[in-house]
Amino acid sequence: MPQNALIVFLKYPELGHAKTRLAKNIGDEKALKVYLELLKHTNLITDKLSCDKFLYYDKSPGKTLDWGAGYATAFQKPGDLGERMKQAFADVFALGYNKVIIIGSDCYELNTEIIEQVFIDLDDKEAVVGPAKDGGYYLLGLKSQQDCLFENIAWSTENVFQQSLAQLEEGQISYGIAPTLSDIDTLEDLPEALKQLINY
Repeated sequence: MPQNALIVFLKYPELGHAKTRLAKNIGDEKALKVYLELLKHTNLITDKLSCDKFLYYDKSPGKTLDWGAGYATAFQKPGDLGERMKQAFADVFALGYNKVIIIGSDCYELNTEIIEQVFIDLDDKEAVVGPAKDGGYYLLGLKSQQDCLFENIAWSTENVFQQSLAQLEEGQISYGIAPTLSDIDTLEDLPEALKQLINY
């Protein structure tokens, strides 16, 4: 079986429940349009990856999307973001994979090549983190379950990346750092292409 697996955390796109921070500035309809484009982009960049892929939706049971062949469907367990990611990694590692990467569906700058490079980097490192410009991270790659990365982290703050590095260093876990990219959470994060999409 393939050694590599990719987890994608996502929400089913529904009016009023997509990109709620962004919606405060541009309204629910335009925020949903942006999120649909982000989902389309995430599907595009992950489709050709030569690994097994798992779509982890945030509601269980709930509606799902058709991303084509090669994507398994799963649902996030209850809990904060760290608890949900910890369980998703545990689920997938239990299936026998040697390298597992998790991404969200909010990063318009992420591309196929970056994800492929992280799988390569995991040959030499136990973990790889992709920092986001807002202080969080858009990607985490692991070679084994590392529960310390999902505990004692102030999720949804500007300290997530630095706190995660501190956990890695305290645990003497070797790590690499992927390029710094921008997540799309607020109006200031919108690139020109997405502004044009919503005529903003």
